[in-house]
Amino acid sequence: MVLVIPIILLLLLIGAVVIFNKLVGLRQMTENGWSDIEVQLKRRADLIPRLVSTVKGYAAHERKLFEEVAAKRSQALAAGNNPRERGVAESRLKQPVGRIIALAEDYPDLKANTNFLELQEELTDTEDKIEMARRFYNGAVRELNTKVQTIPSNLVAGPMGFKIRDYFEIDVVDAAAPDVEFSA
Repeated sequence: MVLVIPIILLLLLIGAVVIFNKLVGLRQMTENGWSDIEVQLKRRADLIPRLVSTVKGYAAHERKLFEEVAAKRSQALAAGNNPRERGVAESRLKQPVGRIIALAEDYPDLKANTNFLELQEELTDTEDKIEMARRFYNGAVRELNTKVQTIPSNLVAGPMGFKIRDYFEIDVVDAAAPDVEFSA
């Protein structure tokens, strides 16, 4: 009987260490996922001024739209690392960028511009990468949040400072890509 209590305590300690290590791994996975999202959002933010300058030559009278893109881009970059705030800001940016791409319909020379087509392709590729990074991050957040909130891991998570994380969501209504037809 005297030996049973130390064995139980040892097993509880080992269990707590295993749970702690799992939580640390999940936290690292969420941080890695967020880092991937930030890389792609930065890439998109860097592409947007190039796209705007290419379109400006053809659609100079669209100044209000260009100013809106610049303002929304600044807001998105200023939103920082809060997934909820960043998602809202990125949703607001996506809409005017989509309108810039749709301008090509009104300007046949722009539609044929190699630089514009390359930038459009890069932007589309970046959007796909953002979506993949978002799925990875949100999956990691789901795993971490589940561990933080369920027994017995919540008994370790709370005292060790593990907290639930926000998902990175982009508003579907604002993020809807415009229907753009580029065929002749």
